Amino acid sequence: MSKVYFIGAGPGDPELITIKGRNLLDNADVVIYAGSLVNPELLKGIKAEIYDSSKLTLEEIIEIIKNAIDKNKKVIRLHTGDTSFYSAISEQIERLRELNIEYEVIPGVSSAMAGAAVLGQELTIPEISQTVIFTRIEGRTPVPDTERLNEMAKHRATMVIFLSVGMIEKVRDELLQGYSEDTPVVIIENVSCPRQRIIRGTLKNIVEQVKAADIKKTALIYVGETLKASEKSLEKESRLYHKDFKHGYRK
Repeated sequence: MSKVYFIGAGPGDPELITIKGRNLLDNADVVIYAGSLVNPELLKGIKAEIYDSSKLTLEEIIEIIKNAIDKNKKVIRLHTGDTSFYSAISEQIERLRELNIEYEVIPGVSSAMAGAAVLGQELTIPEISQTVIFTRIEGRTPVPDTERLNEMAKHRATMVIFLSVGMIEKVRDELLQGYSEDTPVVIIENVSCPRQRIIRGTLKNIVEQVKAADIKKTALIYVGETLKASEKSLEKESRLYHKDFKHGYRK
């Protein structure tokens, strides 16, 4: 029986798909891709039937998959970034289980990781933050009360906020209930793509900068004291490579 492969296509740069994902894509019979976000360069030269899911409902997507599987075709469901958050694969998988259709998930490079790489930035700095929170502000998709930004901000951990730059004023106001106004903020628009833009600021001035740049979507918001590390030394080091730190590989 054929199988459906959910593949993380990476953040935008076509070279940031995994080798496994690339090989499966090249040998697919049917590809359903997130047309509003997946880089079309990834689809060049493939032999598969191609469907743009940005124009489809969940029911239509599942119908395409079922018809292909019934014909013993290999199906690729191509999502942006990594499939583990904000990908909407869960509801698709539930339908596939109901239909007894086999599936496999192939991880990808999240835009959150790609953004940190662009900054040359470790998001966990010893003694400053050892926690990274991936979240979003409430919009048309509800957020549990315990996970609202003002609650998350109380941890003062490094935070990566998705799908929220269009509500940057509300984001700032909620973050200020936990972070100080001089907390660093970095906005990365279209990370890893040719039209990528980076804006650095603080919670005090980031709203004005985002508005001046006219950034309204497809951008990540990074918040936290760890972001200073990509601009200056914070004089905080892990114990891993310290000359006095002994472990199983270094006596």
